[in-house]
Amino acid sequence: MGMEKLYFYAKELRRELTSEERHLWYLLRGRRFSRYKFRRQHPVGHYILDFACCEARLAVELDGGQHDESQNYDEQRSLWLTQKGWHVIRFWNNELWNNEEAVLETILETLQALLPSPRPSP
Repeated sequence: MGMEKLYFYAKELRRELTSEERHLWYLLRGRRFSRYKFRRQHPVGHYILDFACCEARLAVELDGGQHDESQNYDEQRSLWLTQKGWHVIRFWNNELWNNEEAVLETILETLQALLPSPRPSP
């Protein structure tokens, strides 16, 4: 897929978030989440990350049932991202609904390990 098509596809995905993606985006957007800046449906290489904190190089992926068949693709993708210096954490959709606090805690702990102190707001 060419870069122009990838960016167009990312834009389409931003318009068509799943309910889980929409909910997590609400929690992460606008530096609400401990002042870390996140992007949604962010292109990196030939992949589109569900959520990315570029400063920390953290990719947060939400997986629903549709990903069961694509485990190999997800592993290849995670390996490529890791080789490029990204840290990937993945949650199942039901984890977000059943234990939102634990999901957010995992994201925060990972961010704090990658970027020990976020820059204060101006």
